[in-house]
Amino acid sequence: MDIKDSRIDAGKAFDWGKTSEFYAKYRDIYPDVFYQKVADRGLCIEGQKVLDLGTGTGVLPRNMYKFGAKWTGTDISPEQIEQAKRLADEAGMDIDFKAVSAEKIDFPDETFDVITACQCFWYFDHEKVAPEFQRILKKDGKLVILYMAWLPFEDELAGKSEALVRKFNPDWTGGNETRHPINIPEVMYGYFDMEEHEEYEVNVHFTKDSWHGRMIACRGVGASLSPEELAKWDAEHRELLKDYPDEFDVKHYAAITVLKRK
Repeated sequence: MDIKDSRIDAGKAFDWGKTSEFYAKYRDIYPDVFYQKVADRGLCIEGQKVLDLGTGTGVLPRNMYKFGAKWTGTDISPEQIEQAKRLADEAGMDIDFKAVSAEKIDFPDETFDVITACQCFWYFDHEKVAPEFQRILKKDGKLVILYMAWLPFEDELAGKSEALVRKFNPDWTGGNETRHPINIPEVMYGYFDMEEHEEYEVNVHFTKDSWHGRMIACRGVGASLSPEELAKWDAEHRELLKDYPDEFDVKHYAAITVLKRK
């Protein structure tokens, strides 16, 4: 399913379905602290019903399943949802996955204690989703927005890999990250209050193969390059990796923002 959004990559089409297998294999990379910071806030834990938007291959529900919440995951890509169901079934996890965009979710009023959105919040039409998120959350329900990104100006390999993405996809808007709070569109504050936010540094461990796969699974590469472009990018990135050890850490920062339903 091609997605085009003038706010993203100058409107260049991308399709998560093209990279869902890479996503399933290489994007489950968040460190334990990423999930623990959610649970330590009393969120996504036993006794709660949680909706994970833009769930992709179900990374957040699967990794937080041990904390006891009842999860539902939605994503616009049927291929991503297919992978999410497969991985959850293989792990013996009871998670309800649905292929539907955030703008078209249709749950009863006050269904969920928590809504999560990890690596996806900027894709939404916030004018449409803000009142819906408020409606389907219970009284005092929380909207938890999560993010993690490599730091290209501080980590050499991240910077070089990112530059190679831009060589083949000049309009890609997914790079140039620095530490900052997650941007919350003003319309959200008509329905939610800011409760807290936190930004922190994490080092994420990779092998050459897993970093290469993680880069393919980003929007600017596997989801949007043509097969011919992808083959050229693949060869150049593998050549780049020859100068690095077999295993290494890549410097990232992570962020969490918690909004409370008005």
